[in-house]
Amino acid sequence: MSNEQSKQLRTNITSAGKLELSIVSVPMPQPKPGEVLIRVEAAPINPSDLGLLLGPADVSTMTISGSGDDAVVTMDVPAAMLPALAARIDKSMPAGNEGAGVVIAAGAGAEDMIGKTVGVAGGAMYSQYRCVPASSCLVMNEGTTPAQGASCFVNPLTALGMVETMKMENHTALVHTAAASNLGQMLVKICLADGVQLVNIVRTQAQVDLLKALGAVYVCNTSEPTFKEDLVDALVATRATIAFDATGGGRLASDLLSAMEIAANKNADGHSIYGSTTYKQVYIYGGLDRSPTTLNRAFGMSWGLGGWLLTPFIGKIGMEKFGALRQRVADEIQTTFSSHYTREISLAEVLSADAIKSYSKQATGERFLIKPQQ
Repeated sequence: MSNEQSKQLRTNITSAGKLELSIVSVPMPQPKPGEVLIRVEAAPINPSDLGLLLGPADVSTMTISGSGDDAVVTMDVPAAMLPALAARIDKSMPAGNEGAGVVIAAGAGAEDMIGKTVGVAGGAMYSQYRCVPASSCLVMNEGTTPAQGASCFVNPLTALGMVETMKMENHTALVHTAAASNLGQMLVKICLADGVQLVNIVRTQAQVDLLKALGAVYVCNTSEPTFKEDLVDALVATRATIAFDATGGGRLASDLLSAMEIAANKNADGHSIYGSTTYKQVYIYGGLDRSPTTLNRAFGMSWGLGGWLLTPFIGKIGMEKFGALRQRVADEIQTTFSSHYTREISLAEVLSADAIKSYSKQATGERFLIKPQQ
């Protein structure tokens, strides 16, 4: 096995201001004690992957030389962005946050993992083979395929993390934007199972219908002229005071805080020139809207706006709680945490123009699964 090679997708931003995507052959990784070697069968393209994979590159400038595994994709990176990217300039980097496969070899102490289907968030998962610590693997239950387990980390644990954050910060209901996403559908199922009231925000009637079919009670459509009134009504009913926003830019975070303030005042006993005493929190966890975040200060003085990421959250809850959440994901990977993909592609197809144009849009409901062994 030591003479074998593994194909791996790489991304590189050059000092000349070009982003390059290519497939390279690397030596087959060898498991050390406590490690396992995974034959990667499936790895999703999540929005969180695109920051490394494509960075701030301008997709409209894309050119492709060569074909198949020898293709090289080149895009322009705005010169103004290069100083912020200094740490990765001229460094060819592997991509892919998570994936799943079958353990085919193991180092000392991990031999019992051989033959098991595992999911892992180990980075560099857009590879045919990946060596990781056995402790970082989530062993799938019997009957779970790698494709079913490929998205066992980012979306499921983010959705669970939102509910746990709500509880830790003493809120009792929550709001979620871009709620028709794969993650959003998981959150609907979690909240229904756990008895948590959830206000979902979407953009189209088709997305309203999708979430209602899952059992969602409160779904507000931003394209409706009554959106703000509908949102306030939902907040009055649920008393939700924490929101997780996947868009990031524009006025949506401000509108959420303002609606929470209106709802709080409708539930309040008195009036204060400083606004309600109800604390309102919006966490931005995505960047679907790259425009500046605009705040119209119409929500009193008791509020917060910040960023939320999964990794710091895991550090807060500790390994015991994290382990319990991971086990719930494994147990419910074919139900609550099932993922649906609109397209399966090989490593070489990741470099095709039509695929890049599609997955770079981060369109709700459109999701790609990479099959490295194809």
